[in-house]
Amino acid sequence: MPVAASAIYFLNLRGDVLINRLYRDDVGGNMVDAFRMHIMQTKELGTCPVRQIGGCSFFYMRISNVYLVIVVSSNANVACAFKFVVEAVALFKSYFGGQFDEDSIRNNFVLIYELLDGKNYGFGYPQNLSPEILKLYITQEGVRSPFSSKPTDKPVPNATLQVTGAVGWRREGLVYKKNEVFLDIVESVNLLMSSKGSVLRCDVTGKILMKCFLSGMPDLKLGLNDKVGLEKESQLKSRPAKSGKTIELDDVTFHQCVNLTRFNSEKTVSFVPPDGEFELMKYRITEGVNLPFRVLPTIKELGRTRMEVNVKVKSVFGAKMFALGVVVKVPVPKQTAKTSFQVTSGRAKYNAALNCIVWKIRKFPGQTESTMSAEVELISTMAEKKSSTKPPIQMEFQVPMFTASGLRVRFLKVWEKSGYNTVEWVRYITKAGSYEIRC
Repeated sequence: MPVAASAIYFLNLRGDVLINRLYRDDVGGNMVDAFRMHIMQTKELGTCPVRQIGGCSFFYMRISNVYLVIVVSSNANVACAFKFVVEAVALFKSYFGGQFDEDSIRNNFVLIYELLDGKNYGFGYPQNLSPEILKLYITQEGVRSPFSSKPTDKPVPNATLQVTGAVGWRREGLVYKKNEVFLDIVESVNLLMSSKGSVLRCDVTGKILMKCFLSGMPDLKLGLNDKVGLEKESQLKSRPAKSGKTIELDDVTFHQCVNLTRFNSEKTVSFVPPDGEFELMKYRITEGVNLPFRVLPTIKELGRTRMEVNVKVKSVFGAKMFALGVVVKVPVPKQTAKTSFQVTSGRAKYNAALNCIVWKIRKFPGQTESTMSAEVELISTMAEKKSSTKPPIQMEFQVPMFTASGLRVRFLKVWEKSGYNTVEWVRYITKAGSYEIRC
């Protein structure tokens, strides 16, 4: 259920109330005393941002030197509460010139009360928090800090449609000489591999980033090679699905501009995009992951004062592709005294601060392999050697025009009533998230 806030408090670091707003009579006016006594004075502010005291729930967050506390008397959506706090702070900053602290609150009491009234938090329910829309109705300027930046918000020509909630993320009247859409699919590979090359854990987290410079109020339609979407399309068109790799998307979340009703019925991503840059959707893949690299380490201990390290890295992606900024970090004991290396490509050096050998390759072509051989001399110690788990080898990389999930854009259609032509740009990037190989 949505957040039905009974009260909102703004406190300084001493617990003094700077400003508060009571929306409902189901909580007492002394709730802030309970928060101060049971949380602030017991120094438990850093343990958990959600606490229950006396039948009420307290959601709180520290921004600069101010605590924002939301009090609810019933079960509520915690994520929605913190989402409101983040967007409310962004709203205040837009009025205060980028500043939000105790001084800016004291200098803008009247404005804050007006912003906390019915236009954006009616009867305890969050409503409209868009600075561009609210500034059409709450025209009062906040008292700005001398260090704040000048306002850059552009006036909105017509906000009637936006205030109704239809398209609150885009203003009308936008005109561009060249209509362009940039789409980036950025993925991070999370991997835990054994020393023999078997995958122990693997998943991909991805996001679709867009940058739109389109005139008017365009309607975009994005098609991906996801399994559910292709099956639904074949049903609607009464024809068999096209052959090719399909993927199953997990944990998909969309930007508010996406038409969820249309997605549920047609399984296509339809939306009226915001102007400029935004994150269209996020997703996760747990099956059928294409690993960009295979790493085979061999570590031999030669007595108490020497060890040999051999690491072979093989790129699995296409021969016409290449990886950039490849870094392989091989952990070594803390008592390392001297190291020597031989590499087939790139450069390697010992980093004493990290206790590892850092092997860097600026450009790694596809379907090739590189090796590093290192001899490590250790300081002799009298202490008994303890058997402990060795830290894993870690990798960093970036592979353009490659997706570990296999996700591909099948089409990106732009429709606008004026019928102008658009230029679409699509780019794929795969990066290393937590890419680890056990020694």
